[in-house]
Amino acid sequence: MDKKKMAAAMAAVYMYIRTGEEAAAAAQANAEPVAPPKPPGPMGNVWGLSGRQAIMNASTMMQLRMFK
Repeated sequence: MDKKKMAAAMAAVYMYIRTGEEAAAAAQANAEPVAPPKPPGPMGNVWGLSGRQAIMNASTMMQLRMFK
């Protein structure tokens, strides 16, 4: 009787794995093609960004009353 239970359990596991593989294959077949990643765009104005950041930092310090 134990051999029958072992065979049934192995068959169930095999069918479970096979069903999962079939589902994955079907999902792969129905999936939309993946577009290649776009190259990065042009670099922004680094000096302008740095200036704006400095102005915002100064404004924050004034709001926190760091200057007396």
